[in-house]
Order: sequence, then C-alpha cells, then structure tokens
Amino acid sequence: MLDADGAEQVHPAVLVPVADAVRLLSRARRTADAHPAAAFWGAATVLALQLVARGRMLPGLSPGDHDAWRAGPLDAADVERVRALADAMPGEARAMPTGGGALLPEAAPLIRAFLDAVADTMPRTAAAPRGGLAGAFAATDPHRLPELRSWSDRIAADVDTGVRISLRLETHDIEHAPFRAIVQVHSLADPSAVIDADTLWTGTDPRFGERARLDVLLALRRAARVWPALEPLLNAGVPDRVVVGDDDLGALLGAATARLAAAGVEVHWPRDLVRDLTARAVVGAHDGPPGDLRAFLGGDTPLGFDWQLALGEQVLTAAEMHALAESHRPVVRLRDRWVLVDPALIAKARNRSIKPLTPIEALTAALTGGIEVAGKRIEVGTSAWLDELRERLADPDGGAEPIAAPKALAATLRDYQLRGLRWLDRMTSLGLGGCLADDMGLGKTVTLIALHLHRRAAALDGADPAGPAPTLVVCPASLLGNWQREIERFAPGTPVRRFHSTGRTLDDLVDGFVLTTYGTMRLDRARLADVAWGLVVADEAQHVKNHTSGTAKALRTIPAQARIALTGTPVENRLSELWAILDWTTPGLLGGLAAFRRRWVKPVEADRDGPTAERLGRLIAPFLLRRRKSDPGIAPELPAKTETDQPVSLTREQAGLYEAAVREAMAELRESTGMARRGHIIGLLTGLKQICNHPAQYLKEPEPRLDGRSGKLELLDELLDTILAEDGSVLVFTQYVTMARLLAKHLDGRGIGNQLLHGGTAPTRRDALVARFQDGAVPVFLLSLKAAGTGLNLTRADHVVHYDRWWNPAVEEQATDRAYRIGQTRPVQVHRFIAEGTIEDRIAAMLRDKRALADSVLTGGEAALTELSDTELANLVELRSSR
Repeated sequence: MLDADGAEQVHPAVLVPVADAVRLLSRARRTADAHPAAAFWGAATVLALQLVARGRMLPGLSPGDHDAWRAGPLDAADVERVRALADAMPGEARAMPTGGGALLPEAAPLIRAFLDAVADTMPRTAAAPRGGLAGAFAATDPHRLPELRSWSDRIAADVDTGVRISLRLETHDIEHAPFRAIVQVHSLADPSAVIDADTLWTGTDPRFGERARLDVLLALRRAARVWPALEPLLNAGVPDRVVVGDDDLGALLGAATARLAAAGVEVHWPRDLVRDLTARAVVGAHDGPPGDLRAFLGGDTPLGFDWQLALGEQVLTAAEMHALAESHRPVVRLRDRWVLVDPALIAKARNRSIKPLTPIEALTAALTGGIEVAGKRIEVGTSAWLDELRERLADPDGGAEPIAAPKALAATLRDYQLRGLRWLDRMTSLGLGGCLADDMGLGKTVTLIALHLHRRAAALDGADPAGPAPTLVVCPASLLGNWQREIERFAPGTPVRRFHSTGRTLDDLVDGFVLTTYGTMRLDRARLADVAWGLVVADEAQHVKNHTSGTAKALRTIPAQARIALTGTPVENRLSELWAILDWTTPGLLGGLAAFRRRWVKPVEADRDGPTAERLGRLIAPFLLRRRKSDPGIAPELPAKTETDQPVSLTREQAGLYEAAVREAMAELRESTGMARRGHIIGLLTGLKQICNHPAQYLKEPEPRLDGRSGKLELLDELLDTILAEDGSVLVFTQYVTMARLLAKHLDGRGIGNQLLHGGTAPTRRDALVARFQDGAVPVFLLSLKAAGTGLNLTRADHVVHYDRWWNPAVEEQATDRAYRIGQTRPVQVHRFIAEGTIEDRIAAMLRDKRALADSVLTGGEAALTELSDTELANLVELRSSR
C-alpha cells in the first residue's frame, strides 16, 4: 500500500468475504473518521449496488471456467463514473500482496473487478432456491462449467467493447419518409471522440481501435432486437444510416426509445423539429360564462370536459385539431412547422370529449385542479370564467364585497362577524350553501340573523325579483327559546314564529323566521317542503351527521334557495360526518359517500396522504368557514382561560368497590363472546366511572350518606368554598343525571344555592333556569353534559367543573364554551376531576399524549374499547397506586 507521499507501506491484511465487506464499506462511506481507503471503496460499493439495482448484471464464466456474474453492460454515464472514481482513488486504496515486486495495478481495472465481485454476490443468497433458482449462478459455491465457454465468449463479445453507438435523427423526405437515422460511434476511452459510422468505414481514426467496426456491428445487433428498423444495417456494406418509416417512427415515439436506452443506444432528435405539442383536459373551454351564475350553479346544465392541445403556449384552433385528428402520421405540419406528434395525442384529438360535467363537478375540478375519471385522477385546466369563480371562492375569509351590517340589525358586528356575513352572502347569492363552523360563543346566531336581514333588504331593493322569502331554522328543542330571544333582540320587528308543539301552523307566512325542532321537522317535512324558503338553516348541524338517519333524510327533502349549516364541531369523529353536512348544504360537491371514502377518506385518514389532504382542503375551504377563539384577531377581548387536570384519590370504600368490579367483570369476560362480551365491557366501564364519582351512585342507594365517601366530592367542596368566598359562580357538568341529583342533595344540605338542568327539563323551565343563573340568583349550576353542551349563554360563571370525564374532548370543550364565550369579562378556570390510578387516569393520559389508543377513543368512544383483548382491557382498568 502507498502512503500519501507515494512510499510503499506494508500492513497485515484480513480477508473478508465480499458480501460482508459490502455491509461494512457502505457504512464506512458515511463515517466522519473513516480511513480514506475505506471511504473510497464505500463509494465504489454504492456504485456497484446501484448497477445491480438497475439490473446491470451479466452471466458468464471466470478464466477458470467457473460461473460468475459481472457488472454490465455499462452505459456512457456508468463508464464516466468509473473513470471519475479511478481518478479519485487515493494511494492508500491500492494494495496488493507483498513479495511480487510488481508495479501497483491501475485504478480502473481494480474498480471494475470490485464491481464484478459485488455483482456476483447478490444473486447468491439463501433466498435464491425459494425463488426458483438453483445450481449455477445461484448457489453459494461456484460451479465449473467449461461447456459454456463459447456461450460466455459470445456474451462478452456483445458487451466488452471499446465503443458505443447512438442514433441521430435527421429530416429526410418529410412529405413521405420523414426521417433517417444516422449511426454515430462514441469512444468509451475518450468521451469527446464521436464520429459517424460512414467515417469509421471509409477511413481510420487513431482514437478508435482495430475492432471498432466489429464492435459497432455487435451494438447494432443488440439495438435491432428492440427496434427492428435497424435490421437493414446488419447486412449493409456500410452500416451508416437507415430511412425511418411512419410505423417505425411511431414505435420510436413510444417504448422503443426507452428500450434502446436500456441497450446503451441514445436517440438524438433534430433541433429544428418541434416536439412541444401537449394536451391537457379543460373544463368549459367552449362554454361561455352563464348569464345567471346562481341559476347555473343550482341547475344541471352540463359543461364540456375536453382535451385541449397546445403547441408551446398557443392553443390549437378547432380546424387544427380536426387536421391533427385526420392525420395518420407521427409528423404533421402545424403553423408552418413540422411537429412530432405522439400517437396518444392524435387519439385525444380524435376523441376530444372526455365526458360532460355538472356545474358542481366543474366547480370541484376548478377548486382541486383535477377530477376523477374511471377511477383515475386527471389534472385539468379551466376556462377563464371558471378561473374567476374559483378565485372568488378560494379565500372564504376574504373578498372585497362592500357589505355593511344591515340597518335593521340592532347590534354592532365585530370585524370577524362582518367577514362571516360577507362570506355567507357571497355563497348564498351564488345559490351555494356553506357551513359556518365558528367556535361556540363567537356569534353564529347574530351573524345568521344579519344575513337574513341583508337578503331581505336586497330583495326589497329589487335585487331578487321573487321578493323577500322566509328563513327556516331547524335546531334542537332546547334552543328554540334562545333563537326567539336573539331574533327579537337583534332584529326587532322581524316576524318570528315557532313551528312546534300542537297548533303549529304555516298559514299567512310571507317573511321572517320560522323556528322548528329536528323532531318536528321530521314529522312535518311535507308541510315544510311546500314553502318557498329563502334559507334553510340547520343549527347544531352535527345532529344530522348520520346521513342515513330519518332526521337527515327529512332535512334533504326541504328545498330552499340556499342551505346553511351552523356547528362548532363540523368533524367530531370522522371525515364522513363532514361529507354528510356539506352534501346537504351543497349537494354533489364531494360526490357520493362511497366515492368520497375511496377518493378522500382512505388516503387522508388511513394513508396520511399529504397531497390528497391538501387537495381536499382546497375543495372544502370555500364552503366551510372555521374560526376559533384562539385565532389572531377573532376575539381578542376574551379573557384568559386556564384548564387544569385535578387528580383526586379514591377513598378506601371506592378502591374496594373498584377492585371488586374489575375482578368480577374480568371473570365474566373470559366466558363470554360477541355482543355479550361487548355488553359486559360497556357495563364495566360505566360502573368504574360511577365508582370514581361516588359509591352511592354505583350502589344505587335510595337514601345515601354522601359525606366522607368520595374523593371527588371532597375536592368539589373545597373548590366551592374558595369560589363562593370570592363571589364567583360555577358550572358543574356530569354525564349522569343521577350524580347531578346526588350533588344537588349534597349542596342543599350544605345550604349552597344550586339548580339542576338535564335532558328532561322543559324548554320554558330551561329558559327560566338560565335567566336565574345569569341574574346571580344561584351560584352553582349543575348540568347534564349532553343536555347542556350546546346553545346556552352562561357567562355569569367564571369556573367550570367537569366532575366526570366525557372521552371526546370536543364535547367537553362545547360544555366549557357555555361560560367561555363572547360576553365573558372575567378569566375562566376549568377544573377536570380525574380519579388517580383508575381508568380515568389512563384515558386522560392518552388524550394528552394522542397515542394510538387515544385515536380510537376519539373516533369511537367507549365502543372502541369493546374491541380490546382481555389483556389490553385489564391493563386499562387495573387500579394502580398513585404513589
């Protein structure tokens, strides 16, 4: 081995099998302190592996007639890389056995030998026999096969040449046989040496060896196997050029060029030949902008979806497309230039129409830049007027429409509410629907009231020939009173009626608001469908996220000029819920549910496909306006919100009940399957949460003693003492009405003013309870989580207690937003009670860490836990020490 000064050094050597050396050297290449020789041969290893990966491997025989693989054939780029490696080989990388006294070998042969050695190891693995390979060229031990020597020599003669060839296409008789292919000869030893084949045959060039002609013939033989147009050259006296017919040219435009490149033959096209004819799918290229955009988007007039061909940046005319379609040759005359045309482009010119699109499909294509045809996505362009519509809709929170708050509105809209009004007006004026998905407490109700007043004023001014039209609001029964109060407060004088309970009527309805419940709407959908509604509004639209429910189906039967969904949680669990809402507001936007799941849900939810998610976002953005309290500039006047998980210890009684419940349930589960097993698990989870709340709830005691038996109740007492001493007010949420009643009894016994609201509370009683709390008559409001999670304005409270956990954080946030909303002037503190060492503790940790099981809990709630194995469930519910 030579040192840096060229002096010979002698070192002991260790022989390592090539397969082992490959693993070592590939790592050494990236090691900062690697020896120069190791780093160099690491780079050579990478080149060898890349050649193998590309299939550049040839079978043959070694000088001793043993089966051997070698790297090859090498193309010009491969040869150049070998040469570059040889030039960069450090002296330390050249080693040979001592005692020979010979000069050190040249670098290039050493590298070629190493590439061959690596190639020979790759097929010889333990897996080779399983792939149907055995014996010679696959077994670990070499086989001596002298009878294959002539075969091996023929392969070597075809590959081990000193030249390579390329084909230079030149224009010939363009009207009849447009091209001829000129054979060019390249020296592998000197890449700058390039001559035409006729020059090689008619003279000598010192840069090419004596067997250069034979090497050219061998290369032509290989090339003719993949492109038969070259076969005449094999028998020509001077194999220098061949005329290329239309069929052969078509093959060259197809797969033949790639096959020639694999055989080491490049194809060079004439520079003056135009090859930039392209095709793209275009929507509405031949359709002018509709006179009434609203009527168009709400109708089913089809738009053309066609192939459009362009020469460079210039779109072909209809006459040019027709001429191209009539052409049966791969070279055509377009705009005084000869243009090379792929046969696939001619096929598109002949069959220009892909399929007609509905207006909503066209809008979808414009927003996402593509559309699905026969299960495949096609990138599309759009006409100018569709581009303008897309740009108009692309920024749902922007726009320059000069819309002010209606004069009839008795409120001052905040900036973000005014932007919401502008967005709603833009969408509804186009006949499109939308989902206003602002956080609860940001004023969706007043924004919708402002929209109704704005549309009414515009109709009275003549903008809508049909005149003012009524607005139907469908909401939960608990929100009827809130809607009526808000309308009477912000739109005084606007007619409002409740279409609910007995004696409901739509007689003499002309304008204003009609308020109804989802249940009434389902029962009376035929009468509601007979009214010419200007707007239909679905408040708390998550109630119709199940599109197969009777409520959702009934809602779809009620026609309107536009549909608006209001919700703070457009996606509680999965994307199909968003589909259900948007398919109601803007039917057809997302396609059918099955297609939506295949095209969007699986790539986004299962495959985490970022580009697909980004396209889905572009499609949804114009139709879904989502603002959060935390967004900059949305609600800066809101005070701070502090959220705290407050762990509590179980009492001795609670711990005993908890362990007994787990022990008994696990014994039952070992003997149950199917639905019975799932039922046992649900019962176990419910029982454990009740034990964590209070033993009296779990034991269903008729006249319970409450003090001293529950860690949560003791913590609540401590909190209330502090809150009430500071003249505060508190909302206490629990998912169990039974627990709420126990808390009410306990607080009554302590002399603490409280009141209870649950799902069975009548709407009139509900309104009275809200007013009483807001007026400060009682400091503690006990609420059933599901019954009180929406539609209430309880800004009197500055503390929120979640006595037990609902395992979907979005539901808890909705409940918290009863206090933390517009109108709140004091900081809000949120207290979440968590029983230490219990299932509550584990679920809380998973929700914080967003681990895999947490995802299933978020999407499936308790039902997801019914699919756990016995071991997984035991780990989840086991009572652990909190120390």
